[in-house]
Amino acid sequence: MTVHLPDIVGGGYKEFWHCRKRYRVLKGGKASKKSATTALWYIYHLMKYPLANLLVVRAVANTHHDSTFAQLQWAIRRLRVNALWKATEHPLSLEFLPTGQRVLFRGFDDVDKLASATVPEGYLCWVWVEEASEIVSERDFDKLDLSVPRGSVPPPLFKQTTITFNPWSEKHWLKARFFDKPDADTAAFTTNYLCNEFLDEVDRRRYEHMKLAQPQLYRVAGLGEWGIAEGLIFENWEVQPFDLAALPSCYTRVFGLDYGYSNDPTAFIAAAADPVAKQLYIFDEFYRTRMLNGEIAEAIIRKGYAKERIRADAAEPKSNEELRRLGLSRLRAAPKGADSIRSGIQQLQEYRITVHPRCVNTVRELSAYVWEKAADGSGINRPVDRDNHLMDALRYAMTDIQTPRPAAETSRHRSEWNAGDFRGNWA
Repeated sequence: MTVHLPDIVGGGYKEFWHCRKRYRVLKGGKASKKSATTALWYIYHLMKYPLANLLVVRAVANTHHDSTFAQLQWAIRRLRVNALWKATEHPLSLEFLPTGQRVLFRGFDDVDKLASATVPEGYLCWVWVEEASEIVSERDFDKLDLSVPRGSVPPPLFKQTTITFNPWSEKHWLKARFFDKPDADTAAFTTNYLCNEFLDEVDRRRYEHMKLAQPQLYRVAGLGEWGIAEGLIFENWEVQPFDLAALPSCYTRVFGLDYGYSNDPTAFIAAAADPVAKQLYIFDEFYRTRMLNGEIAEAIIRKGYAKERIRADAAEPKSNEELRRLGLSRLRAAPKGADSIRSGIQQLQEYRITVHPRCVNTVRELSAYVWEKAADGSGINRPVDRDNHLMDALRYAMTDIQTPRPAAETSRHRSEWNAGDFRGNWA
């Protein structure tokens, strides 16, 4: 059986495909086929080089199954070589049966174990870091880079790390390291949906609409340009792995739900807040379009949050009642008022927010949620009504968190009440 590779891969990636530099760094917009092309490259070249093996890394190990693992299996099917590969789920791995070559999957959530990754045959000479914008610590990347690929490899093999990501934030260390200071060992690429000939007209119209209606999102998600920090509503956040079970008992878990359907996603968020220390940890989310209420209830129950108090959009009383009947008995509408959006934003701006790397849509919204601008370019104290579905859900979730009065102020008020008004009123 013969396949014509250019027809399968398509255009726009010739330089990337033939690159043999130590670092091959690819940022791109959504639908730019960067992950699909990378997966095809690895399956094709693993079969071409019998001693090569691949390590695939993401911020969190358990996110591989529905992303890189599935993408590489798609590439195997696309190249029509299914019979030559074996997929194993526990632990995740792919094996090229004629030679025993392996594809291994690991996460930065256990970065110290990355160095111990080994293969039974050949050399672990290639690394693919997917969704690299989720990798918060450049130091963690350095730990991987100093360990894998390791040692010398015989020709025609070569050592290479491929890094693919969506460029949500220009503040990310990836920009400074690989794009602002290029060197002889690095090839940096930018691609977008315009080079994806496999998109249909419906998809293309979606991006053309985004270009007019959401120009900032279009720059990043459409064209693959760096996200702009100017005018961000929230700058008090970071992406960092954490152990929810290790948080002190003073943290209160809060849950929020914002409804959507066809164009806007339904957004659910889970966080833990300490109103005294002003710390907020976002630990879970889901973010999907075209979800019926039964599917929403099923997703929340499956995550184990059926008995939690969930604050949902007050504008959907019928949906709120239906979800209660479907098992989310503690779901309540979030209070709304004339200034609820701005006051909710102000409350969140008081917190230091840590986002778990698995919450990729929360990171995307935090990177794109901005203030409106007047015609002269000056800021307006009103958020742009987009990229805010999880942000709205987070505001709803926080309505049950009361800002505590400082101890000194509380003591003073008690003293005044005891010593003054109480006795005076009875005099």
